[in-house]
Amino acid sequence: MTTIRALEGDDRQRWEELFRAYIAFYERELDQAAYDRAWREFVSGARMHARVAVVDGVVVGLTHFLVHPSTSGTDVCYLQDLFTAPEARGRGVGRALIEAVADWARGQGCGRVYWQTHETNATARRLYDEVAVRDGFLVYRLPL
Repeated sequence: MTTIRALEGDDRQRWEELFRAYIAFYERELDQAAYDRAWREFVSGARMHARVAVVDGVVVGLTHFLVHPSTSGTDVCYLQDLFTAPEARGRGVGRALIEAVADWARGQGCGRVYWQTHETNATARRLYDEVAVRDGFLVYRLPL
C-alpha cells in the first residue's frame, strides 16, 4: 500500500537521492546549494510544497508543487516535479502522488493542476494521458 505524506526531517537523505535522480533523468545538474534551498522551502511550506510516497516504510517517490495566481480565474497549482524510484514504477505511486496534489490543490481553492514533461518521457506520458487532459499548449523558454 502506498502512503502519501508531507516531508519529515528524517526524509532528507532519501528525498535528496530521489530528487538527484530526477534531475539526472533530465540531464541537468544542480549544486548542493540548490538542494539545500529546495529542502528549506519544502519544509517551511510557505511557497513551495512537497509530498513523498512511502511503500513498506521506504520513500519511493516525490512530488514538488506550488500555487500561483491566474489572470483569468482562480489560482492554479503547478506540479513542478514528479519522480518515482525505478523499483516502484508500475505500482500506482505516480498516480497516488498526482491525486494527492490534486486533493491538496482543491482544498486551497485552485481551479486546476498542471504540469509538463519532455515529449520523450513515454513511461510518464502513459500515466499522464490517463489522469489528465493534454490541451495542446506548447512551452517556450527564454533563458535569462
